[in-house]
Amino acid sequence: MFSWLANAWRVPELRKRVLFTALILGLYRLGAWIPAPGVDSQSIKNYFSGQGGTILGLLNIFSGGALSQFSLFALGIMPYVTASIILQLLTVVIPSLEALQKEGEAGYAKINQYTRYLTVALAAAQATGYAYLFQRQGALNVSITSGRFVLIIVTLTAGTTLLMWMGELITKRGIGNGISLLIFASILTSAPAGITAWYNGGPMEKLFFPLIALGIVVAVVFMQEGQRRIPIQYAKRMVGRRMTAGGTTYLPLRVNMAGVIPIIFAAAVMAFPPTIGQYFPQTQGFVNRHFQPSSLSYLLLEASLIIIFTYFYTAVQFNPVDQADNLRKYGGYVPGIRPGPPTAQYFDRVLTRLTLPGSIYLAIVAILPSIFIRYGGFSQANSRALGGTSVLIVVGVALDTMRQMESQMMMRSYEGFLK
Repeated sequence: MFSWLANAWRVPELRKRVLFTALILGLYRLGAWIPAPGVDSQSIKNYFSGQGGTILGLLNIFSGGALSQFSLFALGIMPYVTASIILQLLTVVIPSLEALQKEGEAGYAKINQYTRYLTVALAAAQATGYAYLFQRQGALNVSITSGRFVLIIVTLTAGTTLLMWMGELITKRGIGNGISLLIFASILTSAPAGITAWYNGGPMEKLFFPLIALGIVVAVVFMQEGQRRIPIQYAKRMVGRRMTAGGTTYLPLRVNMAGVIPIIFAAAVMAFPPTIGQYFPQTQGFVNRHFQPSSLSYLLLEASLIIIFTYFYTAVQFNPVDQADNLRKYGGYVPGIRPGPPTAQYFDRVLTRLTLPGSIYLAIVAILPSIFIRYGGFSQANSRALGGTSVLIVVGVALDTMRQMESQMMMRSYEGFLK
């Protein structure tokens, strides 16, 4: 491993890319500690001390703790992620967006421009909502009609826009996907708290935590890389005056095609009742019984939602009819399956069976932290580091970044990272 890293460091272009990525991530973490103008960070921290089970606690994780300080980057990059998901879902129901998606690079550039506009709008709306919520709870001593209230909203919106630009800079001039690396860096900020909790824990926790963590990481890598390869045969055909040779390839269908999105959707839905319950004290008894992260009803409902959202998002991402039409258009077919509707039905049947273990895997990974807290006696800081979105995002981004470094190394005839 060290020899591979040394080889990577010897390549000037790769070294510049790594250093540039590290510089941008360092600036991001610096901005996460600078409070917005006119904000008392300690008051915001005191308010967040009891928000672990609400949607604010979830969003604070993805902002790297910046939301609990109401810093320049308090919104994080999540407005961009939300805008991307919304545009992706809208392409299914709006024909004009679907037509843009099929235009290639020009269409994707236009959709990316719409995503940026929607990101700014969502960031402004979220900044207004957070400022109003904190002001109503007494954590933000600012009048709604004052100029300082508007200044805070503009600052947070500009911070998200700056993060979006920094992420695109990493993608263009650095290593890996910039947006993913920003989320990756935010999640890793909770690692010191988890290590401290493990060090101060009991003997059973000290013994079993590293073993369980290693097992979970191995399982996540195994499932993330798992795929079903459907053989595709291409027939010979005339292109102009030339006869193109046919060939055999395969269509990879991943076990976890939906990624981490179903867990985020389910966590947002499950965090909604506790958040609303704060404004209706008469519902606190019901919320405390059924919507605590360690309760059995909460775990079962969250697992069910994750399975449902996995099927839904997989259906949005992979359209069997379009895939079958594209295969037939370019002279491809699945051996033993007739082109057209029979191929689409075959893809749909395979994808339905493949999504079931993927959805169950996501549900298990998501509820593991609560199981460890309730039955394993682990601390909350340790357990949150073992499952849910954190491990999936960290492992996924790490694998993607290593693949890009692998391709850079292989271009220069060096032995790569991945065997």
